Amino acid sequence: MEKLGEMAAKPPERRGRATRDQTLYLPEDPIVRAFVTELHFAAGRGARTCEAYARDIEFFAKFLGRDVVGAQRADIKAFVLQLASELRYQPAAIRRKLVALRRYFRYLVVEGRREDDPTVGVDAPKLPKRLPVVLNEVSRLIGAPQPAGQTEFQRFRDRAIMEVLYASGIRRAEVASLNVYDVDTKRRMMRVIGKGNKQRTVLMNESAADAMEKYLGHRPQTSDDAFFVGRRGTRLGARAIWEIVKNFERLSGIRLHASPHVLRHSFATHLLENGADLMTIKELLGHESLATTQIYTNVSVEHMRKTYDSAHPRDKRDDR
Repeated sequence: MEKLGEMAAKPPERRGRATRDQTLYLPEDPIVRAFVTELHFAAGRGARTCEAYARDIEFFAKFLGRDVVGAQRADIKAFVLQLASELRYQPAAIRRKLVALRRYFRYLVVEGRREDDPTVGVDAPKLPKRLPVVLNEVSRLIGAPQPAGQTEFQRFRDRAIMEVLYASGIRRAEVASLNVYDVDTKRRMMRVIGKGNKQRTVLMNESAADAMEKYLGHRPQTSDDAFFVGRRGTRLGARAIWEIVKNFERLSGIRLHASPHVLRHSFATHLLENGADLMTIKELLGHESLATTQIYTNVSVEHMRKTYDSAHPRDKRDDR
């Protein structure tokens, strides 16, 4: 079995990109390729999910140093141990890799390539119970001065990205996958392709609609259908969107960590605090279960406690 430190530090070169309207990533291993193809076209999983599964299987193959099909339960346990103890992977990342391996070995059993599933009996690490990070300085973040040297096109694009992330709560991959024909700024609506290749309609506020219209006035002429494009006129990737948010964080001087997902958490929490019901928030976020959305009620309780403690006069008395 191979040490994975070097591989973890330098991920393998991509042969395909996973954003919408682009080529599905197809691994070199024919069995994994067949698995990914079935996962995408038969099971309806999104291209990004399929690529993530394929990369995790390839990562496990690198660890084994041999054919994954013949892996045993002890191999998988050793893999999980190395991820946790040596590579310091977070529990959520380890669980995701286990999900990919479980799905793959179930596929091998169904296809008759092996008789048992070696992932059975391998426990996933428990996730720590943490409340989502919520940013209460969103206006300061979005209003931050932008980097020097940017073109007008870049300034309007980046501001529109920040506005739409907070206005709609969509994920950065969903922002990257937006096409021009998905966005209706007049009705302040967007059609989004989310996890599992599921489509939903989300709303935006007037600030976001205005920012997106201004960006469209500076968007370069291109044959690419992508709403947000780079300087070469091709679709802006999810990584670039993350970097844009981090630039705003750095230039705003805010103390808390900011990311596209923090803006998503802030969107949901602020809607809840201002009277939106959980079912509406669930639909806007694209959650399958209301239980997933209910975590924001806990965040809102913390907000109420801080408001209560700062406002109630009893603890402010001098004669206590």
